[in-house]
Amino acid sequence: MTAAAVRVRHPVGPSPATERFLASADLPTPYLVLDPQVVADRYGQLRAALPAAEVHYAVKACPHPEVLRTLVALGCGFDVASPGEVELVIAAGADPDRICYGNPVRGPGDVAAAHAAGVRRFVTDSAEDVRLLAARAPGARVLVRLLVSDAGSATPFAAKFGVLRDEAVRLVGAVADAGLVPEGIAFHSGSQQVRPEAFADGLAAARDVAEDAGLPRPVLDVGGGFPVAYRDPVPDLAAYAAAIRAAAAGADLMLEPGRALVAEAGLIRSTVLRASRRPGVDHRRWVFLDVGRYSGLAETENEAIAYRLRVPGRTGPDEPVVLAGPTCDGDDVLYRRTPCPLPLSLEAGDAVDLLAAGAYTASYASVGFNGIAPLPVHVV
Repeated sequence: MTAAAVRVRHPVGPSPATERFLASADLPTPYLVLDPQVVADRYGQLRAALPAAEVHYAVKACPHPEVLRTLVALGCGFDVASPGEVELVIAAGADPDRICYGNPVRGPGDVAAAHAAGVRRFVTDSAEDVRLLAARAPGARVLVRLLVSDAGSATPFAAKFGVLRDEAVRLVGAVADAGLVPEGIAFHSGSQQVRPEAFADGLAAARDVAEDAGLPRPVLDVGGGFPVAYRDPVPDLAAYAAAIRAAAAGADLMLEPGRALVAEAGLIRSTVLRASRRPGVDHRRWVFLDVGRYSGLAETENEAIAYRLRVPGRTGPDEPVVLAGPTCDGDDVLYRRTPCPLPLSLEAGDAVDLLAAGAYTASYASVGFNGIAPLPVHVV
């Protein structure tokens, strides 16, 4: 490990602007509060750490127009997964030439719509998709996605995307043979990746493919996965930057951060619906919130992401609880194993805040499961 890798980033609280909003707001819960200035700050930190990199924000993390406009103004590019996201970023003022269509699972109409909108860069991981791109996006610049290890990530991709080394080399040749422009190699080491060396290992593998495929100065796209300190410290951004710089020398570098730019910009305010003892079922109290798995907290599946909790206005002794959402679905239990100590005095009607909740919350909320509306978003 380098010395930089020893440095850590600790959990941070809501921004002052968010706190002022909460202090004056009288709104029905649950809702997400976003501070775009925090997004701008995180983008600035990433650019300072890796100034030579081309940054494309992963729109799926939080597609709110204010987030997109903030990043457009800063010169950020965008990683999109559908024609709908293409429309969103162009409406926010993005140059189509700064958009990369990174989702390699798409239909002919999706590719044609993106190409018609001006998108000229795509990521692929199959011969079938290469043929589709040749037919519907002639002349496009293409990155081949390599399958790499995602050990150390909170939410692995389970080999859904990417191809093995030899197939990646063949696909680069297929891209060229199809009249497209083979631009480089992409990979993703998994979301909330806490091992900086995962990026260095991925880059080494990507360089190997690019060299064998005859790409003299490839674009190497490391994807996203930069972690956020939810409850526990994570390696500092400097550790990732050092690992990436050392492994990417001589190539054009591309990043696709999502969580790292928007998570700490958001806070979800919820309300306790019930706090109950359940004799014979569990020795802990069960606390039911008005926000749950289907209304923004999808990343609590398998307890992959553990949001920090706070209870405004409640102090005193606490005890561990089981935290659950409001729906009639048995899977709508947020945390059984993750420690959730909440005040003994907690009762129905109390507010509970979930911190660093700006990423993969509102964009994951269902459109109306159990008749519950999508998570409202308020911008400070």
